[in-house]
Amino acid sequence: MKRRRIMIAIGTILGIIIVAAIAGAIFVNQPSFGRLPQGERLQRIRQSPNYHNGQFHNQQPSPMMTSNHSRWEAMLRFLTEKPKETVPSQPIEAVKTDLKSLPKDSNLIVWFGHSSYMLQLSGQRILVDPVFYKASPVAFVNKPFPGTDIYKPSDLPDGIDYLVISHDHWDHLDYDTAKELRRRVGKVICPLGVGEHFEYWGYDKSQLIELDWNESDTTKLGFRIHCLPARHFSGRGLKPNQSLWASFLVETPSLTVFIGGDSGYGTHFKEIGTRFPGIDLAILENGQYNDDWKYIHTMPQYLGKAAKDLKAKQVITVHHSKYALARHPWNEPLVNELKAAKQYDFNLTVLQIGIPKLLSQTAQNATTASLQQ
Repeated sequence: MKRRRIMIAIGTILGIIIVAAIAGAIFVNQPSFGRLPQGERLQRIRQSPNYHNGQFHNQQPSPMMTSNHSRWEAMLRFLTEKPKETVPSQPIEAVKTDLKSLPKDSNLIVWFGHSSYMLQLSGQRILVDPVFYKASPVAFVNKPFPGTDIYKPSDLPDGIDYLVISHDHWDHLDYDTAKELRRRVGKVICPLGVGEHFEYWGYDKSQLIELDWNESDTTKLGFRIHCLPARHFSGRGLKPNQSLWASFLVETPSLTVFIGGDSGYGTHFKEIGTRFPGIDLAILENGQYNDDWKYIHTMPQYLGKAAKDLKAKQVITVHHSKYALARHPWNEPLVNELKAAKQYDFNLTVLQIGIPKLLSQTAQNATTASLQQ
């Protein structure tokens, strides 16, 4: 009898494990997880100088976790421990602008919170890392701050010339947004390997321009986009670093703009600033940092140094004010950027979600409702 009970218990445990494994497999095989590179794309990846031992690597050694906690332990802590003030006590004041009425010949930026924004440069519309639905595999994780979730793809003007994706993390590449924009996007500019997701989601190969670090696209006259290094990682599922992560530099007849993506501080900032003198605007990551992952996101003490290394005439920061992906107070990045601008003497422009900022004007510091408690 005892043996029979033991066998029943073992069978029950095995059944639970099997059911959980099947459920997990079904979950990660949803279309929103994308697809790992294959075929010709995989062959090209294997030829990249940035790919070896089965994955992409940073230029500098960059362990993802720099504490005694594993990635999964850190994730568990994030889900179970909620420090105070990671979410604002009042809705953030954002503005719903009629984006379709913006003159296309105006050089401007409209920020949608976190790392999503639209640039208009020399008559071209560039949409960067748009996340208008979910910043995680499930809607109840990484929920947007109250007041920030006011834009959807339908609010964007028709004719997005370039959709620029810095890497394939969920808070930078949103499946539902990408699907909804498919017929309204001219070209997708993305790091090597990220195109596999777009092709899987129904984009035509002719729409995709995948670049390795230090490769460029010059298909449009007077308009050049350089894919440049960043210090980060990639992955939407269980296998990391199968696609590349990147920063970008956009050279146009009117302005040169650096799109920083997600990146910890590293030597690449100075190298980019030396290689491309005269950057008019640098858009830098600022937020979601932690000592546990200090190499893959910009820590506050390095924000000003990155700006000075790039020698940019104007700096705007993103990656804040919409999601709590780290444990710092939600508005701490906004305080940090003001301190960094003063300490390192760079020209900082602070945006408010939804309000267009003309880039052809002399940059001046602006106040933002996001600073309100």
